[in-house]
Amino acid sequence: MDRISEILHTLLLWIESLGYFGILIGLLMEVIPSEIVLGFGGYLVYKGEISYAGAVFFGTLGAVGQNWILYAFGRFGGRPLVEKYGKYIKIKKKHVDLAEEWFKKYGSGIVFTARFVPVMRQVISIPAGMAKMNFWLFTALTAAASLPWALLFVHLGRSLGENWENIHEQAKDYVLPAIILAVLLIIIYSLYKFRKSRKKSA
Repeated sequence: MDRISEILHTLLLWIESLGYFGILIGLLMEVIPSEIVLGFGGYLVYKGEISYAGAVFFGTLGAVGQNWILYAFGRFGGRPLVEKYGKYIKIKKKHVDLAEEWFKKYGSGIVFTARFVPVMRQVISIPAGMAKMNFWLFTALTAAASLPWALLFVHLGRSLGENWENIHEQAKDYVLPAIILAVLLIIIYSLYKFRKSRKKSA
């Protein structure tokens, strides 16, 4: 455990040394969970090393960039590449199967709502790529969902200051309602599609 803490500390120092680009690269690579990178970005705002707007901008850009990579992974490599190399980027086959099922069932709108569901947040980009979803629509939906995530965690990191490492504790009150809202949106969207298909068949 001490070894893991040491590695995490080293990576955070590296992010701090690069400022905005540290946040960007940290999210692109996601060696550290995005909530930690963004929360640490908020701590750097608290210290006056970077601005809140800059941290949110590069945080959102990093999240979009990471999902571009996963989108390309699905679009140009397809399932064979995912099954062969997915484990190296912490993507499990069962999660890809579920995300693909969601995408087929709910359509492109799921790219937005799935961003608020743990694990699905990243994985949904792969079936979007496999389905050759319009790239600009994919980017717009990803950015629209990534922005509030960045706003929240940078804000929490700034508010907590020296205690920013307790960010998961503070985030619970916000993340759970976001997950519930996302699930409700998925249900509403599926009911809408069901009613639309019934009208067509009638």
